[in-house]
Amino acid sequence: MAGKWEEIDQYARQWIEEAGRRIRASFAEQLTVETKENRNDLVTNVDRGIEQFFAEHIRRQFPGHHILGEEGFGDELAVLDGIIWIIDPIDGTMNFIHQQRHFAVSVGIFEDGVGRLGYVYDVVFDELYSAQKGRGVFFNGKPLDRLQPVPIAESIIAVNATWLMENRRIDHRPLVRLAKEARGTRSYGSAALELAYVAAGRLDAYISPRLSPWDFAGGMILIEEAGGIVTNLDGKPLNLLSRNSVLAAKPGVYEEILQRYLRQ
Repeated sequence: MAGKWEEIDQYARQWIEEAGRRIRASFAEQLTVETKENRNDLVTNVDRGIEQFFAEHIRRQFPGHHILGEEGFGDELAVLDGIIWIIDPIDGTMNFIHQQRHFAVSVGIFEDGVGRLGYVYDVVFDELYSAQKGRGVFFNGKPLDRLQPVPIAESIIAVNATWLMENRRIDHRPLVRLAKEARGTRSYGSAALELAYVAAGRLDAYISPRLSPWDFAGGMILIEEAGGIVTNLDGKPLNLLSRNSVLAAKPGVYEEILQRYLRQ
């Protein structure tokens, strides 16, 4: 059984590396940019091309596996049975288009709903965060330390400024108080990268009221392997087949945010 995951890991890394090369090569090309649900929900020909690249290779090498992807090249899934690759070809498409940095390839591989392999690849900086269940988290092949508790007053919290203003999804007032009481807040525009930063200890917590499975699948596995906690904002497990709110944090920080700022 261990050999199976070693093989899957080897192929996943190869394909992620090749995806990175293709994305970097696209910087010199003219992008085709379209909107999806709203004017800020963007997709490019590169997003679609990279997801298609993954889908074709996975189906050829592992025909029994399933794929859940953002851009329409995956499967229609109603259950989590078997091995499922959850893929975001470019998480942070707006950053990709406007800045050519601060975006990532995110891959989470699950078996019967259990996270087995997770990857977040910062394409521009050539930084790969990876994890295999039971083996810890790695940064460019080097093991990272387990996450340790810190108080809110010494924490850096990742939260988009949108959620600190009045909005339709969440009472913003407790989060404003959290932002004031934390050491600092950050927003990088890529959920996958922000989750990877939590796993690496660069951030202490990440909060979002609305993410799709491909946004958090890879990062969720990283954080849990690092000893952190990932749930929705009610403290319940995430649903890999639907959109979720997300709270991801170091131990201690997680409980404090949940009890003092989210449970009113």
